[in-house]
Amino acid sequence: MTATQPDYTAIKTKQQATWGSGDYAAIGITLNIVGEQLCEAMELHSGQTVLDVAAGNGNATLAAARRWCDVTSTDYVESLLERGKERAAADRLNVTFRQADAEELPFEDESFDVVMSTFGVMFTPNQMQSAAEMARTCRHGGKIGMANWTPDSFIGALFKTIGKHVPPPAGVQSPALWGTRERLVEMFGDTASSIEITPRMFNFRYLSPSHFMDMFRDLYGPVHKAFAALDVDGQRELTKDIMSLVDEFNVATDGTMIVPAEYAEVVVTKR
Repeated sequence: MTATQPDYTAIKTKQQATWGSGDYAAIGITLNIVGEQLCEAMELHSGQTVLDVAAGNGNATLAAARRWCDVTSTDYVESLLERGKERAAADRLNVTFRQADAEELPFEDESFDVVMSTFGVMFTPNQMQSAAEMARTCRHGGKIGMANWTPDSFIGALFKTIGKHVPPPAGVQSPALWGTRERLVEMFGDTASSIEITPRMFNFRYLSPSHFMDMFRDLYGPVHKAFAALDVDGQRELTKDIMSLVDEFNVATDGTMIVPAEYAEVVVTKR
């Protein structure tokens, strides 16, 4: 590959292993409310065809299915799709699950009324390509909905902190750019009749900062892999920096953890 063109295939292979490590579903389930709010923001109607891209363990997928939509849930990590299948079965919801790469969606042009992603597609390395795939598979007049962490959010700061200890792949842009109007216009402006962005907050609630640290170190793929890449001293320093970050954002005063994290709720109407 050239100096200006990252090896996206190699990067995605590593990312797939990262998100497949730990147990993201145990973290993802706490974000369930975000999928519900996104479906309301898009004003889903029963019978609409919906594609959930980089669906993880299926929060937005199940929210759309509960609104009687015809939902196809995709992710490139098979273990996460399996967790989504388990949840759909438990709730008696009819959902189609399919392993798929967000940068190469295996669907015809304009196949869906709605294409959406919650904290998923934003982590793809080739951002323009994945945005183009979302737009391509959405019908004219349909909607593209997303929930994306913003650069100044707690999660944005968390990834910056990790990057100081374990540098991200060279040439790959920050996922948090998906939470900015400028980047969203750059990616979707040519195909959109409107781009609506609503700032929202999600509160990370844990028993304590230490509980959060243990959960994310053991279960959240990017943090889990970062610790695995460091020696004992490096792990100690990363723990110190993450705990300092939590202390900076934590609004709880009773020893527990309540950390507000900003994200952009995005609704793009395709012209």
